[in-house]
Amino acid sequence: MITVSDLTKSYGSAKAVDQLTFSLSPGRTTALLGPNGAGKTTTLHMISGLAEPTAGTITFDQHHGDNRSLIGFLPQYPSFFNWMTAKEYLVFAAELGKVSKKEGIIRADQLLERVGLKEAANKKIGGFSGGMKQRLGIAQALIHQPKLLLLDEPVSALDPAGRKDVMDLLQELKQEMTILYSTHVLHDAQTLCDDVLIMNHGKKVLFDSLEQVYAAYDRPEITIRSDEPIKEWVTLLQQKHPVLTVKSDDRTAIVKGMEIDSLRPLLLKEIITHQLPVRSMEVGTATLEDVFHEVMNV
Repeated sequence: MITVSDLTKSYGSAKAVDQLTFSLSPGRTTALLGPNGAGKTTTLHMISGLAEPTAGTITFDQHHGDNRSLIGFLPQYPSFFNWMTAKEYLVFAAELGKVSKKEGIIRADQLLERVGLKEAANKKIGGFSGGMKQRLGIAQALIHQPKLLLLDEPVSALDPAGRKDVMDLLQELKQEMTILYSTHVLHDAQTLCDDVLIMNHGKKVLFDSLEQVYAAYDRPEITIRSDEPIKEWVTLLQQKHPVLTVKSDDRTAIVKGMEIDSLRPLLLKEIITHQLPVRSMEVGTATLEDVFHEVMNV
């Protein structure tokens, strides 16, 4: 749907984004990850048309003219006219997006209900909580029915309940459009995204499907939790099987060093032999957080 080629943004001698290249496929959700200062927000601003690239190109497939009509954007810190009501603001945003006033009113009502603000439709935005403003910001980004939705830290201002509501909404929206969103909450990215784009110092350090990322960074491990202290058993296990790597605390051990198909029966045998009072035994692989820390340390 969109191809970004050698995208660069310079401020004097400093490059906020440095020759960034990637493409987004229709109907897929991509998490944009990276530490503070990685260039994520600058990238979103250039794609949305809010900032002019110093170099490089942004191409929307089979579309000519103003690309902004295809894009919905929620900045990290959305601003509103606090004297307007939520419905007035959405109708105003619709008209800016070249939607007729009549159609804008219909869409505003539909979106306010969808984002959980139906009861607050005629209340002044100045009295909204941070979470309510974030929901209104998402509605604003959707009012002109974009093909591409850009979100900059969409849940950063929300409490746990509000965060869950927004994540549930994004799960619905990903069935309808392409989404690129920046986040520091890696668990959310792991739950929602199809693809992962990781940046650092303005450069791309990883871009792939979540499935391929897991396959490339797979780290088979088994976590064992015991009802009694486990350190003596861990010591004996490492003495007997030095190929294994074990990280442990008082009653938990994370064991790596073999393929799961070999590791599982070995550990079961050692548990039975030493009559370890196991509460649980869980097979796990690398999480997105594991991958993130690994690529950041390369």
